[in-house]
Amino acid sequence: MGEQRFERHKQPWTQDEVQKLHTLAKKGMALKAIAKALTRSEESVKTRAKQDGLSIAKLR
Repeated sequence: MGEQRFERHKQPWTQDEVQKLHTLAKKGMALKAIAKALTRSEESVKTRAKQDGLSIAKLR
């Protein structure tokens, strides 16, 4: 049971969060860092970014 629990499961995105996502993505932040900053799962961030046509930097 070591998986992370997200309390905000399936919460709608606020305009504020969307703007923050766009800003962080444009700065070239990694998916993990953006997810942490928005307190959302990486999957959620990835899905939203795809919807908005954003590309998120992948850390190698």
